Amino acid sequence: MAYVGRFAPSPTGPLHFGSLVAALASWLDCRHAGGRWLLRMEDLDQPRVIPGAADTILRQLQAFGLEWDGAVEYQSRRTGRYRDALRRLEGFTYPCGCTRRELEDSALAIDGSRIYPGTCRAGLAKEKAARQAPPAVRLRTGADPVRFTDRVQGAITQSVESEVGDFVLVRADGIFAYQLAVVVDDAAQGITDVVRGADLLDSTARQITLQRLLGLPTPRYLHVPVATNAAGEKLSKQTRAADAAEGDLARALEFLGMNAAHGYSPRELLGWAIQNWDVARIPRKRALIAGPY
Repeated sequence: MAYVGRFAPSPTGPLHFGSLVAALASWLDCRHAGGRWLLRMEDLDQPRVIPGAADTILRQLQAFGLEWDGAVEYQSRRTGRYRDALRRLEGFTYPCGCTRRELEDSALAIDGSRIYPGTCRAGLAKEKAARQAPPAVRLRTGADPVRFTDRVQGAITQSVESEVGDFVLVRADGIFAYQLAVVVDDAAQGITDVVRGADLLDSTARQITLQRLLGLPTPRYLHVPVATNAAGEKLSKQTRAADAAEGDLARALEFLGMNAAHGYSPRELLGWAIQNWDVARIPRKRALIAGPY
């Protein structure tokens, strides 16, 4: 099967060093395999989208030499597909009228994670059904654990029911949730390999659960370490991460375990990296300090 990869940023701001690492790893893995690399903007959460951010990301990728194949896809234009998938999941879903406060008060806590306790599984209570706000939609999870092998992180096993709980497919504000959208999009675009940051590793079992229920193929997964600051916080706009800049390409390669020779132009550097890409060099960690980027 021909390799088809993708990079799917959220247009909530420009690329920073951490997002450049994820883009570069995805691009290199795809180009090393002679595959097609697609670009998809995950812009469903419109309240968080920053006007102009998508165009900025495109310009940054081009400046780094990370060219993509085909037209850029936008999730906000694909809601019909998500609606069709939701209909196919009828029988496995139920409405949830829990407020944020109720979830915070009632959620179980295991290893610091909040787990939905199944409050609305048996149906909406009268006071919740009477609320004017539309309910969210959750997927009823099963007890069987999900097992998969990540190409960097190794064998992973997760019980979605006990470690996550029934998860949201449609939010109370009507926005389709990431877990459903990404599964539908990856299948529609024929994605064979997902390369992304390890902050999404714990989402993978949920996505495989949906793939199985919808009869969709499961791609191979590769999760690279998340870039953090010295305090251990993931680089993001919230932690004031600087925008990706000239010189970050070589640093991103080093972060991924590749020690490139100095003095290369960006085009030469990428050519060298495609030839020498080796997944075995990527540190088998979920997070790494990236330094003052």
